[in-house]
Amino acid sequence: MEIKKEIIMETINQICAEKLFAVLRMQEPNKTEDIINALSEGGINIIEIVIENPEMVEILGKITKRKTRPMIMAGGIITQRQAQIAIDAGADVIVSPVFQMNLVRLCKSQQIPLIMTATTPNEAYSAWKARTQLIKISPANPMGGAEYIEDILRPMKFINIIAAGSIKIDDITSYLYAGAKAVGIGRALYKNASLEEIKQRARIAKEKVTQYK
Repeated sequence: MEIKKEIIMETINQICAEKLFAVLRMQEPNKTEDIINALSEGGINIIEIVIENPEMVEILGKITKRKTRPMIMAGGIITQRQAQIAIDAGADVIVSPVFQMNLVRLCKSQQIPLIMTATTPNEAYSAWKARTQLIKISPANPMGGAEYIEDILRPMKFINIIAAGSIKIDDITSYLYAGAKAVGIGRALYKNASLEEIKQRARIAKEKVTQYK
């Protein structure tokens, strides 16, 4: 059990150290693997795959079986059944778009990191009280951007926040300076882009993190 806890903390620490992750919500699952490869080649080492259909679970399983691969977070998880399917497929982290105690219990029993999503300070505090190691604020940009993250953290500096939701690549450093432990970038990395362009966008995003450091 202690070994499992150490692995969980290593995973959380890696996310905080990387400070950047990609979020893939794909309408065409057949393109997902190529996009993941391009993002990885561009230097992004953590990728959240939003699980919306069985095809995405299958892709998650194929990626996690590779000897060399990025960390894979299974996103869009609401029910225990969805979480268990993602865990069985090899997900490294479970990400839920809601605060759900049933998921807290399951992930604790399975000894796998859980990231829950909040939109308000009250929701973020409730997730923290449930001992969630990382809390995702999403959609961050529509809620007020980096200033909103700063406002949440001002009275609650003890909460570990990651930000995602319509964030542009150029705004990565603003969120990090506001106190976010990591920033998730979605369509800005891959929308209307060739694989080479995706790779280049990933490199630019990594450079933004380097500028913060």
